[in-house]
Amino acid sequence: MAGVTTLGANEADSLATIRAALDAGVNYFDTAYCYGPAGESDLLLGQVLPTVREQVVIAAKGGIHYNAAGQQQQDGRPATLAAECEKSLQRLKTDRVELFYLHSPDPAVPVSESAGAIAELIQQGKALSAGASNCTLEQIQDFHAACPLAAVQLPYNMLQRDIEQLTLPWCREQGIAVCVYWPLMKGLLAGAIRKQSDLAPRDKRREYPMYQGDEFEANRAFVERLQAVADAAGRTVPQVVVNWTIHQPGITAALCGAKRPWQIEDTAGAMGWQLSAEQMATVNQAIADRGQAAVKRAFR
Repeated sequence: MAGVTTLGANEADSLATIRAALDAGVNYFDTAYCYGPAGESDLLLGQVLPTVREQVVIAAKGGIHYNAAGQQQQDGRPATLAAECEKSLQRLKTDRVELFYLHSPDPAVPVSESAGAIAELIQQGKALSAGASNCTLEQIQDFHAACPLAAVQLPYNMLQRDIEQLTLPWCREQGIAVCVYWPLMKGLLAGAIRKQSDLAPRDKRREYPMYQGDEFEANRAFVERLQAVADAAGRTVPQVVVNWTIHQPGITAALCGAKRPWQIEDTAGAMGWQLSAEQMATVNQAIADRGQAAVKRAFR
């Protein structure tokens, strides 16, 4: 919605999308200080959520901001995290967020130091719990030792499952929630992009290997197999993908981006049901046949 990585975002559609999410039963909203050069994501949520504040959970993030050159810059210093949390609260028009993440570890600042800053925010009542995003397992463990974690946020989807090896099992043992982004692999697993020309010339997704050459063709064929499962189940491809995701062991929530009401209405249809054992087996076989996808990692 902030228009940082997507084209065509606008305020009217964004506000309508937030309201559509609420109407569809979505109650968990994820934002960040750097979602928009001027905090557009926070500001949009701040126009809608205050009227339903006691019915929603808000997760915010600090530790990345835009510098004078208009580029995103990591900064995990305690003073920065405190200031960015305060600014986000003002934008969101609330006195606290249920979850405040370190958006990404700052190479110049020990993770434990950033964690300590978020512990102070919890003591002050500005955040009710702590989260760590885009961290390795070692960094997550360092954070947890300094400030007990409620949640971690990492990329995860049918074709990017590396966290299943070490991070996800450890989080399950510790009782830490795992909220994943890119469940639809930046739209690739939504089924709407059938050829590379479906992407606008300025669409940043063209830079990702998963949208290029043989990798894209393999992904397209994989989505066709998902389409068959969706058709048989009377669901859409996004609903099958998100439903599969939220029913994986240890996955607490799937964060689904949207900039139009119909998009969030579609993905919200993944809630309240579960793929059958036979459908799950079909999907898992398609995943196994496809293998891990190539991807260019980027901060969310």
